[in-house]
Amino acid sequence: MPKGSDLLVAALENSLKIVDKKMADLKVVIAGVGAAGVAIAKILMEAGVENVIGVDRKGAIFTGRDDLNASKQWFAEHTNPEMRRGAIHEVMPGADVFVGVSGPNLLVRDDLRAMHTDPIVFALANPDPEILPEDAAGLAAVMATGRSDYPNQINNVLCFPGIFRGALDAGATTITEGMKLAAASAIASAVSENELCADYIVPSVFNKDVVGLVASGVAKAAADEGVLRPGA
Repeated sequence: MPKGSDLLVAALENSLKIVDKKMADLKVVIAGVGAAGVAIAKILMEAGVENVIGVDRKGAIFTGRDDLNASKQWFAEHTNPEMRRGAIHEVMPGADVFVGVSGPNLLVRDDLRAMHTDPIVFALANPDPEILPEDAAGLAAVMATGRSDYPNQINNVLCFPGIFRGALDAGATTITEGMKLAAASAIASAVSENELCADYIVPSVFNKDVVGLVASGVAKAAADEGVLRPGA
């Protein structure tokens, strides 16, 4: 679960409540198509996102690009339904969500201006994100980073204790995408309607309710999916 992909879905679930959009309607651009980018794409599609575009150093990933390894070939075959090509600045127009798991200073303000109404920006490269929150101010409806000195830190410490607790309690034999989505929904639910705002889309790492909520949700999903040890 690189980069806390289930936490990212939790953050996105709560962000969509703020901007009044739905998963199925989103166009998502992911910068970085390594292990983290692939894991994020898989869980986003499992959550209902239908239009994901991945971008690496050479540009958009699409079916027919002839320089792809096995992982990127899978990505090409399952994403980018519009067959968009070009550098990141060429695929950003019209995007609802940007997810960065690549490197610093990849975006400029004009990229955010070209995005769809109320863009959501998750710039997760550490220590220097793809665009700084101060550079996205006034353009991004919701902004998250991987850093603790900005609001909305995407930190997988919120995921792992509860996921493993739930899997162990249930006697699960594997961790499924459904179990990760259950974890995401549980994390999202830890932010109350009264707390939810653009600067608070994921719970604090000090929220003592998170582990129990995640464990319960994961255990139920494991049982529902039938991935329990015999006799568990």
